[in-house]
Amino acid sequence: MNKKEIAKILLEVGAVELSPADPFTWASGIQSPIYCDNRLTMSDPIGRKKIAEGLAELIKEHFPETTLIAGTATAGIPHAAWVADILGLPMVYIRSKAKGHGRSRQIEGKVHPTDKAIIIEDLISTGGSSLNAVEALRSEEVAVTGVVSIFTYELESADQAFAEADLRYESLTNFAALTDAAKESGAIAEGSIAELLDWHGKLKAGLLK
Repeated sequence: MNKKEIAKILLEVGAVELSPADPFTWASGIQSPIYCDNRLTMSDPIGRKKIAEGLAELIKEHFPETTLIAGTATAGIPHAAWVADILGLPMVYIRSKAKGHGRSRQIEGKVHPTDKAIIIEDLISTGGSSLNAVEALRSEEVAVTGVVSIFTYELESADQAFAEADLRYESLTNFAALTDAAKESGAIAEGSIAELLDWHGKLKAGLLK
Protein backbone atom coordinates (compact mmCIF):
# COMPACT_ATOMS: atom_id res chain seq x y z
CA MET A 1 0.00 0.00 0.00
CA ASN A 2 1.45 3.37 -1.01
CA LYS A 3 1.46 6.68 0.86
CA LYS A 4 -1.42 8.16 -1.13
CA GLU A 5 -3.71 5.22 -0.35
CA ILE A 6 -3.17 5.72 3.38
CA ALA A 7 -3.72 9.46 2.93
CA LYS A 8 -7.06 8.70 1.26
CA ILE A 9 -8.11 6.64 4.27
CA LEU A 10 -7.40 9.61 6.56
CA LEU A 11 -9.42 11.91 4.31
CA GLU A 12 -12.32 9.47 4.00
CA VAL A 13 -12.73 9.12 7.79
CA GLY A 14 -12.55 12.89 8.24
CA ALA A 15 -9.26 12.80 10.14
CA VAL A 16 -8.06 16.01 8.48
CA GLU A 17 -9.53 19.31 9.68
CA LEU A 18 -8.74 22.80 8.38
CA SER A 19 -9.09 26.02 10.34
CA PRO A 20 -6.95 28.80 8.80
CA ALA A 21 -8.83 31.57 10.63
CA ASP A 22 -8.50 29.90 14.04
CA PRO A 23 -5.36 27.73 13.84
CA PHE A 24 -4.69 24.75 16.05
CA THR A 25 -1.84 24.83 18.56
CA TRP A 26 0.52 21.88 18.65
CA ALA A 27 2.12 20.68 21.89
CA SER A 28 5.30 22.40 20.69
CA GLY A 29 3.44 25.73 20.51
CA ILE A 30 3.44 25.89 16.69
CA GLN A 31 0.27 27.35 15.15
CA SER A 32 -1.14 25.13 12.42
CA PRO A 33 -4.09 25.60 10.01
CA ILE A 34 -4.39 21.80 9.72
CA TYR A 35 -5.14 19.17 12.33
CA CYS A 36 -4.75 15.47 11.63
CA ASP A 37 -6.79 13.44 14.13
CA ASN A 38 -5.83 9.85 13.39
CA ARG A 39 -7.87 8.62 16.35
CA LEU A 40 -10.88 8.72 14.04
CA THR A 41 -9.44 5.76 12.14
CA MET A 42 -10.38 3.57 15.12
CA SER A 43 -14.01 3.81 14.04
CA ASP A 44 -13.30 2.53 10.53
CA PRO A 45 -12.77 -1.28 10.64
CA ILE A 46 -11.46 -1.54 7.08
CA GLY A 47 -9.21 1.52 7.28
CA ARG A 48 -7.72 0.68 10.66
CA LYS A 49 -6.92 -2.85 9.48
CA LYS A 50 -5.07 -1.51 6.44
CA ILE A 51 -3.17 0.92 8.66
CA ALA A 52 -2.22 -1.80 11.15
CA GLU A 53 -1.06 -4.08 8.33
CA GLY A 54 0.94 -1.21 6.85
CA LEU A 55 2.64 -0.44 10.16
CA ALA A 56 3.43 -4.12 10.64
CA GLU A 57 5.02 -4.23 7.17
CA LEU A 58 7.15 -1.16 7.97
CA ILE A 59 8.41 -2.91 11.09
CA LYS A 60 9.18 -6.16 9.29
CA GLU A 61 10.97 -4.31 6.48
CA HIS A 62 12.94 -1.71 8.43
CA PHE A 63 13.14 -3.02 12.00
CA PRO A 64 13.06 -6.84 11.80
CA GLU A 65 14.94 -7.20 15.09
CA THR A 66 11.98 -5.78 17.06
CA THR A 67 10.78 -7.86 20.01
CA LEU A 68 8.42 -5.38 21.73
CA ILE A 69 5.71 -3.03 20.46
CA ALA A 70 5.29 0.22 22.44
CA GLY A 71 2.36 2.55 21.82
CA THR A 72 2.32 6.18 22.90
CA ALA A 73 -0.60 7.32 25.03
CA THR A 74 -3.19 7.80 23.99
CA ALA A 75 -3.51 7.83 20.21
CA GLY A 76 -0.81 5.24 19.55
CA ILE A 77 -2.22 2.64 21.93
CA PRO A 78 -4.92 1.00 19.75
CA HIS A 79 -2.68 0.85 16.69
CA ALA A 80 0.11 -0.67 18.79
CA ALA A 81 -2.32 -3.32 20.03
CA TRP A 82 -3.41 -4.27 16.52
CA VAL A 83 0.17 -4.35 15.24
CA ALA A 84 1.36 -6.43 18.21
CA ASP A 85 -1.43 -8.90 17.43
CA ILE A 86 -0.43 -9.12 13.76
CA LEU A 87 3.24 -9.66 14.61
CA GLY A 88 2.60 -11.89 17.62
CA LEU A 89 4.71 -9.66 19.89
CA PRO A 90 4.21 -8.34 23.43
CA MET A 91 3.03 -4.75 23.87
CA VAL A 92 3.35 -1.92 26.36
CA TYR A 93 2.17 1.66 26.32
CA ILE A 94 3.93 4.82 27.43
CA ARG A 95 2.41 7.87 29.09
CA SER A 96 3.77 11.36 28.46
CA LYS A 97 4.81 11.35 32.12
CA ALA A 98 4.60 9.02 35.09
CA LYS A 99 1.19 8.92 36.74
CA GLY A 100 1.00 10.60 40.12
CA HIS A 101 -0.55 7.71 42.04
CA GLY A 102 -0.34 3.96 42.47
CA ARG A 103 3.03 2.67 41.28
CA SER A 104 3.79 5.97 39.53
CA ARG A 105 4.61 4.21 36.27
CA GLN A 106 5.19 5.87 32.94
CA ILE A 107 5.38 2.55 31.10
CA GLU A 108 2.49 0.10 31.49
CA GLY A 109 3.24 -3.53 30.74
CA LYS A 110 6.33 -5.68 31.13
CA VAL A 111 9.67 -4.60 29.70
CA HIS A 112 13.04 -6.33 29.90
CA PRO A 113 16.59 -5.05 29.29
CA THR A 114 16.91 -7.59 26.47
CA ASP A 115 13.92 -6.09 24.61
CA LYS A 116 14.28 -4.27 21.32
CA ALA A 117 11.30 -1.96 21.13
CA ILE A 118 9.59 -0.15 18.29
CA ILE A 119 7.47 2.86 19.20
CA ILE A 120 4.16 3.40 17.41
CA GLU A 121 2.84 6.95 17.05
CA ASP A 122 -0.26 8.21 15.30
CA LEU A 123 1.67 11.15 13.82
CA ILE A 124 5.01 12.94 13.98
CA SER A 125 5.27 16.71 13.91
CA THR A 126 8.41 17.94 15.70
CA GLY A 127 9.12 14.50 17.16
CA GLY A 128 8.98 15.64 20.78
CA SER A 129 6.42 13.14 22.08
CA SER A 130 8.11 10.24 20.29
CA LEU A 131 11.49 11.06 21.78
CA ASN A 132 9.96 11.43 25.22
CA ALA A 133 8.73 7.85 24.86
CA VAL A 134 12.20 6.80 23.69
CA GLU A 135 13.77 8.25 26.82
CA ALA A 136 11.22 6.46 29.02
CA LEU A 137 12.18 3.11 27.49
CA ARG A 138 15.90 3.82 27.55
CA SER A 139 15.64 4.72 31.24
CA GLU A 140 14.48 1.12 31.75
CA GLU A 141 17.55 -0.06 29.76
CA VAL A 142 15.35 -1.11 26.84
CA ALA A 143 16.90 -0.68 23.39
CA VAL A 144 14.70 1.26 20.96
CA THR A 145 15.02 0.13 17.35
CA GLY A 146 12.98 2.98 15.87
CA VAL A 147 9.63 4.76 15.57
CA VAL A 148 6.82 4.14 13.10
CA SER A 149 3.83 6.41 12.60
CA ILE A 150 0.74 6.72 10.46
CA PHE A 151 1.53 10.27 9.36
CA THR A 152 4.41 12.74 9.36
CA TYR A 153 4.46 16.45 8.61
CA GLU A 154 7.95 15.97 7.07
CA LEU A 155 9.57 18.68 9.19
CA GLU A 156 13.34 19.12 9.22
CA SER A 157 13.16 19.81 12.94
CA ALA A 158 11.86 16.27 13.45
CA ASP A 159 14.58 14.82 11.23
CA GLN A 160 17.20 16.70 13.23
CA ALA A 161 15.73 15.65 16.59
CA PHE A 162 15.70 11.98 15.60
CA ALA A 163 19.25 12.23 14.23
CA GLU A 164 20.44 13.71 17.52
CA ALA A 165 18.76 10.83 19.34
CA ASP A 166 20.49 8.39 16.96
CA LEU A 167 17.13 7.00 15.92
CA ARG A 168 15.31 6.31 12.69
CA TYR A 169 11.61 6.75 11.95
CA GLU A 170 9.32 5.59 9.17
CA SER A 171 5.78 6.74 8.36
CA LEU A 172 2.96 5.27 6.28
CA THR A 173 2.06 8.61 4.72
CA ASN A 174 3.14 12.24 4.82
CA PHE A 175 2.12 15.84 4.21
CA ALA A 176 2.93 15.73 0.49
CA ALA A 177 0.84 12.60 -0.11
CA LEU A 178 -2.01 14.02 1.95
CA THR A 179 -2.21 17.26 -0.01
CA ASP A 180 -1.96 15.37 -3.32
CA ALA A 181 -4.77 13.02 -2.32
CA ALA A 182 -6.90 15.92 -1.07
CA LYS A 183 -6.41 17.80 -4.33
CA GLU A 184 -7.32 14.78 -6.47
CA SER A 185 -10.43 13.94 -4.46
CA GLY A 186 -11.60 17.50 -3.91
CA ALA A 187 -11.66 16.83 -0.15
CA ILE A 188 -9.94 20.17 0.39
CA ALA A 189 -10.65 23.26 -1.73
CA GLU A 190 -7.98 24.33 -4.23
CA GLY A 191 -7.41 27.64 -2.44
CA SER A 192 -6.93 25.86 0.89
CA ILE A 193 -4.38 23.51 -0.67
CA ALA A 194 -2.30 26.49 -1.77
CA GLU A 195 -2.57 27.98 1.70
CA LEU A 196 -1.47 24.71 3.29
CA LEU A 197 1.53 24.41 1.00
CA ASP A 198 2.54 27.99 1.77
CA TRP A 199 2.27 27.34 5.53
CA HIS A 200 4.23 24.09 5.23
CA GLY A 201 6.97 25.76 3.21
CA LYS A 202 7.39 28.51 5.80
CA LEU A 203 7.39 25.97 8.62
CA LYS A 204 10.08 23.85 6.99
CA ALA A 205 12.15 26.98 6.38
CA GLY A 206 11.95 27.82 10.07
CA LEU A 207 9.92 30.99 9.50
CA LEU A 208 7.14 29.90 11.85
CA LYS A 209 7.46 29.19 15.57
